Amino acid sequence: MAIVTTAKRADFELIHQNRHIRQFMDFVLVREDYNHAKPHPEPYLTGLNRFGATREETLVIEDSARGLNSAVAAGIDCAIVHNDFTRTHDFSRADYRIKTLLDLKDIILGIGRSS
Repeated sequence: MAIVTTAKRADFELIHQNRHIRQFMDFVLVREDYNHAKPHPEPYLTGLNRFGATREETLVIEDSARGLNSAVAAGIDCAIVHNDFTRTHDFSRADYRIKTLLDLKDIILGIGRSS
C-alpha cells in the first residue's frame, strides 16, 4: 500500500505525525515527487512505476473528485469513500462507492460493487 497525495511533504508530515499510518505503507508520494498534480494522471502513474505494479492489479482509494479524475485518467480502478466535505462532488465515474474503509474487504475479495 502507498499514499499518493497532493500535499507538500512538510504539510503531510505535520498532519500525520501522530497518526501512525506510515507504518502500513510501502511509500508515500507527495507533491514534490511529481510534476503535475491531480487531476493529472502523473501522481498515480508515478506510484505504479515505483511499485512496479500494473493498472489491473491496482485499486485507488479516493475521497475527492480531483483524485477520482486522476485515477480515471491513469486507467486505474477507483473506490470513492464518501464524506461530508465532498458529498456534492460528482463521483459517477468511480468503479466503487463505499461508506467506510471497512467496505474495501468486499471489493478486494471480489464480492461485488458497493454503492
